[in-house]
Amino acid sequence: MKRMNPRWKSPPMWPSGVGSRQPCPRESALRKAAISGNINALPHHVPTGRSVRVFICANPDDTEAERNALKEHVYPKLRDFCRENYGIEFQVVDLYWGADPEEWDSPELQRLRMKLLEECLKTSAGPCFVGLVGEKYGSIRVPGEVESAEFEMILDAAVEAGLDTHILEEWYCRDENSVPPAYYLKPKAQMLKNYQNSMESSSAAKTKNDKAWRNVSEEIKKIFRTAVLQLQEKGTMKSAEAKKFLCSALEDELDFALGKQTPAFLKKCVCYIRKISNFDRFAKIPEMTRYMDTVVGSDRVMRNQESYERLLKVRDEFIPTIVAASNLRVYSSVTHCDMKLGYSQEVESNYVEGLCKQFYEDMVDIIQATVQQNLGTETDPLYDEILQHLSLCKSYADLYQFKTESLDYVQEYLLPSKGSRMSPLVVYGGPCTGKTLLLSEVAKQAYTWLQKEMGPETDPVVIVRFIGSSQLSTDLRTLLQSICEQIAINYRCLIHFLPNKIQEMRELLINLLGESSFHRPLVIVLDALEQLSDADEVRKLWWLPIHLPRTVRIVVSTLPNKHGILQKLRQLIHDEGYYVELIQRDRKVCSQTLKQQLLEVKRKVTSGQQIYVNEALAKCTLPMFVNLIYREVVHWRSHKDVDDRSLCSTVHESIEQLFYSVENKLGQRFVFRALGYITMAKAGLTEVELEDILSLDNIVLGDVIVATYLKNPLRISYDLVARLKEELGGYLVERQVRNVTLMVWANRHLHLIAQKLYLSNEEDVHQMHSLLAEYFLGAWAGGRKKIFTYDNNHFTSLNISHHKNPHQQPSQEKTSSDKYSYDRQTPEQPWVFQCNLLEPDIFFVNHRKMTELVYHLTRSGRTDDLMFGVIMNFSWLYTMIKIGQFEKALTDIDLAYSYTQEKELKFLATTLRCIKVKVLKNPASLSAELQQRLLPVVTSLPKLRHLLLECDKDGPKYCSIVPLHSSMDVTYSPERLPLCSSYMQIVEILPTLAPNIVLVALEDGSVSTWDVESRQLQRQIDTAKSVVLGIRLTTDEKYLVVATTKNTLLIYDNHKSCLLSEVEIKGSKQGGVAGGVAFINGFTLSTHHALAWLEASKDVNVIDLLYGWPLYQFHCWYEVTCVQCSPDGMYAFCGQYLNTASIFHLGNGDKLATVTSEFSGGFVKSILVLDTLNQMVMVDNEGSLSVWNTKEITNPRLMEDYDCRGDDSEVVGIELSEDQRSILICKARSIEVLDTKVWKMVEKFKAKRTERFVAAVLSKNGQSIVASMENTSSIFVWRRDSGQCMASLIEISGAIVKLIKSTHHNLLLSVASSGVLSVWDIDIITAMSNIDKTGKKIQTLLLSGREDYVFTMDGSEAVHKWNFSTGFIETVFKHEGIVENCVLTSSGDLMVTSDDKSSQYIWQTTTGENIFRINGQKISQLLITHNDQFVVSLCEQDASRVWRLGTGHKVCNILVTLQNALVTTANTFLVGSSKNKLLAVSLWSGSVSKKFVCDDGITIVNFKLIPDCPDCVVFITSTETVIIWSVADESVCRRVQLPPNFLKNLEDFQISPNGKVGIVSKGDENINVLDLHSGKLRLVHAAGIIWRQKLSRDGRYLVYVCFRNCEEDDDAGVVSNLIVMRLADGKSIGMCSLYKTPTFLCLSQRALNIIIGFEDGSIGTYTVVDRVDAALKIKIATSNSRQIVNNASQKVRPKCGNHSFKTVADCIWRESTEVFSRDSPINVSDSGEGESTTPTKKTELLQS
Repeated sequence: MKRMNPRWKSPPMWPSGVGSRQPCPRESALRKAAISGNINALPHHVPTGRSVRVFICANPDDTEAERNALKEHVYPKLRDFCRENYGIEFQVVDLYWGADPEEWDSPELQRLRMKLLEECLKTSAGPCFVGLVGEKYGSIRVPGEVESAEFEMILDAAVEAGLDTHILEEWYCRDENSVPPAYYLKPKAQMLKNYQNSMESSSAAKTKNDKAWRNVSEEIKKIFRTAVLQLQEKGTMKSAEAKKFLCSALEDELDFALGKQTPAFLKKCVCYIRKISNFDRFAKIPEMTRYMDTVVGSDRVMRNQESYERLLKVRDEFIPTIVAASNLRVYSSVTHCDMKLGYSQEVESNYVEGLCKQFYEDMVDIIQATVQQNLGTETDPLYDEILQHLSLCKSYADLYQFKTESLDYVQEYLLPSKGSRMSPLVVYGGPCTGKTLLLSEVAKQAYTWLQKEMGPETDPVVIVRFIGSSQLSTDLRTLLQSICEQIAINYRCLIHFLPNKIQEMRELLINLLGESSFHRPLVIVLDALEQLSDADEVRKLWWLPIHLPRTVRIVVSTLPNKHGILQKLRQLIHDEGYYVELIQRDRKVCSQTLKQQLLEVKRKVTSGQQIYVNEALAKCTLPMFVNLIYREVVHWRSHKDVDDRSLCSTVHESIEQLFYSVENKLGQRFVFRALGYITMAKAGLTEVELEDILSLDNIVLGDVIVATYLKNPLRISYDLVARLKEELGGYLVERQVRNVTLMVWANRHLHLIAQKLYLSNEEDVHQMHSLLAEYFLGAWAGGRKKIFTYDNNHFTSLNISHHKNPHQQPSQEKTSSDKYSYDRQTPEQPWVFQCNLLEPDIFFVNHRKMTELVYHLTRSGRTDDLMFGVIMNFSWLYTMIKIGQFEKALTDIDLAYSYTQEKELKFLATTLRCIKVKVLKNPASLSAELQQRLLPVVTSLPKLRHLLLECDKDGPKYCSIVPLHSSMDVTYSPERLPLCSSYMQIVEILPTLAPNIVLVALEDGSVSTWDVESRQLQRQIDTAKSVVLGIRLTTDEKYLVVATTKNTLLIYDNHKSCLLSEVEIKGSKQGGVAGGVAFINGFTLSTHHALAWLEASKDVNVIDLLYGWPLYQFHCWYEVTCVQCSPDGMYAFCGQYLNTASIFHLGNGDKLATVTSEFSGGFVKSILVLDTLNQMVMVDNEGSLSVWNTKEITNPRLMEDYDCRGDDSEVVGIELSEDQRSILICKARSIEVLDTKVWKMVEKFKAKRTERFVAAVLSKNGQSIVASMENTSSIFVWRRDSGQCMASLIEISGAIVKLIKSTHHNLLLSVASSGVLSVWDIDIITAMSNIDKTGKKIQTLLLSGREDYVFTMDGSEAVHKWNFSTGFIETVFKHEGIVENCVLTSSGDLMVTSDDKSSQYIWQTTTGENIFRINGQKISQLLITHNDQFVVSLCEQDASRVWRLGTGHKVCNILVTLQNALVTTANTFLVGSSKNKLLAVSLWSGSVSKKFVCDDGITIVNFKLIPDCPDCVVFITSTETVIIWSVADESVCRRVQLPPNFLKNLEDFQISPNGKVGIVSKGDENINVLDLHSGKLRLVHAAGIIWRQKLSRDGRYLVYVCFRNCEEDDDAGVVSNLIVMRLADGKSIGMCSLYKTPTFLCLSQRALNIIIGFEDGSIGTYTVVDRVDAALKIKIATSNSRQIVNNASQKVRPKCGNHSFKTVADCIWRESTEVFSRDSPINVSDSGEGESTTPTKKTELLQS
């Protein structure tokens, strides 16, 4: 077998499943049968299509309270339990609930109950039967159908008993079509018409009918009971036959469910018996008739003793007998009545409450004992795919009725032949000829046929695929892959590699076919080749193996005239023997088959009816047509009038007739919506889903709901769904997908007709898609009530108008709508069902939501829900990645983008592509990766905030690191579109209202409309070979105007690209260019006019765009240089030479005013109209401005002159900001920004001597400038406030020659010299400038005591103060020299620094003031005592000093030199090392108080203080010994010897606060955890080479940064990883990639926050949220990145304050003295030194 690329290099199509491992010998027989295709060995429901279905057996009237309470409170909880723990549905079958009480004893309902009871017993995965038995036996039933002999015998017995049998003869009718003949009960509706009066209202008629039916049914029951008892006494009728007439539904169902069952089966059943003591006494209370059977005696109401005896027989004999023989759960309770009221509501409520609790516990108990957690299909998509096709195969094979010669022919083909080579067998035929059914039967029988022919030891393999029925079977690549994997498992071949190329996949298939043998022959069945998608030229069938090994058979089917597939097959397989055509069958054969089918269900047709059946069969004998005829005639009664219209003549008509008949039986609206939902669902619907969805549909509810059931929960009755399924059995088939059984149409024909009938009204379809979307979003789950609006006429007839209050005030509207709101009991729809909250990675995927939601959201146009409910949902993204559907997630995001055009989605898709490798390897890191990349851009792309909050909420379940502020540089590349070979050919580019559409005019006269994203040309205009000078669009984009060298304006309809008119532009008579032709110099558009002027002309032509004719000419004083129209299209401002401008009225052509600027040397380069301020700004060619107030348009007043002359560079571009507050003037040598409020220059950026600006624009918020330089291929972004260049983006297409800004979408279009157009998103570009950087690598980082500010040193003269929560630099403290040391007081209000110019500074950090400066000594280390009172300045040359921070006075000198000194927590000693000594110096005297001296030759390598033990020091010596030394006692507390050579590369050494654990790192990939008590050393492997590590303050976590291994795949710029490890179990609880080189790592003392300084001078802040901690220590929501969009004031970056040092020192240190510059030392304690003591617990709480 060929070795292909390793399977995991490219992302797999699915996670590792059955295809990647050899089968384990213990694999279940069921799984083995499924994988080898032995369909007959599979159970009725293939193993995954399971649900728990519980049948409720009860008398409807006496258990109403129990059933209602269970329905409302218990079933929803059990449903959630099953979904969360097993990923399966819980369904209760209670046909009495929601049905009209008058229908409770209808024969139809009773028959359906028995059928569903049988189904529940067979198919339920868990508990299946619950009996609720009370004090009522229930009445006997009205027989629906009785065999004629039996009926006549009963009739005779009744006459004999002297009963009036007139009613039986009236209501029962003989039917000869039954075999044997029978009497059936006539339909109630037909018979009760006699009782109706046409003048009555429908509700009155219903009441009358119900009463009449009660009387009739009682009479019928009485006759049957009397007659049957009499016959039984005589012995004419056996008791078994008599039982069906004499027992109640309750007894029948209990007997069927519990009698003759195995003990194992009875474990899944429960009975609850409620006995009421002394109940007979209360028979006279009218309400009690609900709870017991009564009879009316001569004078009083009594208990019916006969019924009571039968009840006791069942309750006290039958059930106990079964309990004795099995483990049936039976609960019996005795209730005592109220003395007056009997079985009152209060007594009943108590019983019901207890029942509900017990019911829930029992169900959970049985479910846990019987249902297995089936995680198999979750992790194994191949197994799931096999089961999907097998379940369909079973359903179709059950419908196969006709044994035909085609089946024999295929059987013969499958059997082994003596020939050497075979070809595939082709079955073809038109629609509805039964190809799918035939192939299903072949697949089902193949296993048996081959075993029969070749002996029982043969073990065939049958692979069946119904192409197009599942996602993996539609695409050839996935189809071949699943077939290859299934073959490989069966033949125990291990596929090491799955090929990427489809041709190699075919080779793999052919190689695998060779594995078959006579012992294990292989059969592959492929139905419907025409359903394959046509990628890779699939329909040419190059992939189909034509020459097969002797033991392989392939059977395919296709339509004869679709995509030329049959014709292609004939070219490949020439032998006609390999073709089977399915044609219409012989009429007589069909007639015979039909007869046979009818007899099987004990039916026939009369000879008169047979004539019409024959006529219909003469027109069509397709299998489906015959089946439809059977469906129709099976219901015919012998007296039915049949004519030639009774049966249709085509399949199509018959299907429609079938649907109409179902509508008549079940109600038109119900069937319309139910079949509509099933048809429009992407993959079908489950029974429970259909019931849920119809319960949300007010149109259906209004039609079917019974008035008495207008209460919570408001749902449709399940019997409607059950009857619908029964009516369409065989056409609405079941298929198993994952853990659910879906209802789908059996073939495409049915689907198409259902679509035509039920989905033709667009408004309805939109509403239905929307409702399905709401359902899968879980919009009405969790008890949320949905308003029930209904058609008043319908409900008036049901007499519930009393709900409405006629005197209702409008103010009460809200409360009234609440009255009509009901809980519909739809389930929650999470993306995954979590079994165990502490194990977030064990879950069941909600595949139904995955499959359906996006589809219905897009179809119903609910783009917001699509965006925020799906795409911006962290759970969805995480789940998609976890189940191997990363590419599908990207496709869905692209789909959502195509619907919404929201650039957030485009950015998200790009981001996910960047982190693909990373998150596929480690899905848990998804939240941290997304947050890092989205935080910098969230201000520019605010809709991403939703996803960030989702990451905050759900991300910590998987990754404990949460980025708070990210300084990651946004990786961004623009959309590129090559337009021509050189920019010289481009005349003009116009952006449009659609972000992806641009108009491009080229020199050759073409004007093209391009879609930049798809790089497709949408339409093109050719201007008949005239050279284009320019193009313009009107603001509404209705007209496109093109100026040509022929001095004409061409006016086009922009949308249709058709020429509307051509207008010639004329110049002024006296003007013109000397000795040449004057071309159009410029033109502009207003809303309805075009204005154009020629070179050197004083006239402006005004053209009406609508009619395309010239209106008038504006005559100006001088030659026109530019024209600008006001935004409202009222006025035109014409700029001229000599800095003059004229104002004209566009409506009538009048000249209103002319103004001239005092800088009259140049010409007007541009005119800006500030309509909000009523101002006009004239900008001349040198950049000078004059501002005019145009409030009085006929008399503009000069407001401001701004002189910019003297700068010899030309103006390149001018831009007015969106808020009209700033004007940007871009000159070749400089960029100036003016403030329009004060008309002053606020910023000026100068180019270097050799550089020139090409263009510059402002960002949307006006805070950044984006510009490009001549001969460079970069776009630069400058921050206006700091002047810092924040980013330079390389344009790979060449030097940028032009920048165009699209104001509609804040896009920037750049044209490169190579003729390539790039579209940049300015929002994303400016997001880059949101990140503050100092520009140099961060060397040291300090956190203030309150943890609200970060102070950094970067080797420059400045200390930067950053706001921890916003990540912005707030203050810069400038020093005279390079800052070397920096310390803070515990509150962070005072900062002491020293620089290389021998100066020390005390700064007030809040105001930025340098309040004290000391000169005179070079400081090597600064320390501050823990009580903030004293500063220690250590010097290497001179004496070190301890001085008082409050006054600057010296406390003492320290004469010894100390390295890496530390102040003890009690503020008594300064501990430091000096070669082989550890010294403790008193802070009061400066003398050495304590010391530890090592032996000769031994040095101290590193030492640390233990925070919780004030006087203890831990140090490591050069002999690999760790010593714990008590300073106070000068004694060694403990020694621990490390392994030899351990310290060769000691990098870092950390001690936990309690001194128990030490962490030693040596610059390798191991973390060494040292137990200082026992001396044990534990090695923990890290994820890479450790660069820095820090222990958390509580010693529970270790935070480290490690550089990644070089062998790893390139993770798109990952430099290193930040990892948090929990020391208790050594588990990494969070990992986050760092994309810049880190230079400093710092941990906060309180909440576990991490701050990292980077090489580029930026910082990143992170927090750790360990889900094991019950109380999360931090609210992420407080961070600015999460609030920034909520709070508009925060969007504006605070102005950064620059504060400089004092030039004169306050104090100069001499050798041992100090000289103050004043008489008394300056007092620095006004900084609030009193407050800067260590915070107490109380203040700490307040601050946090």
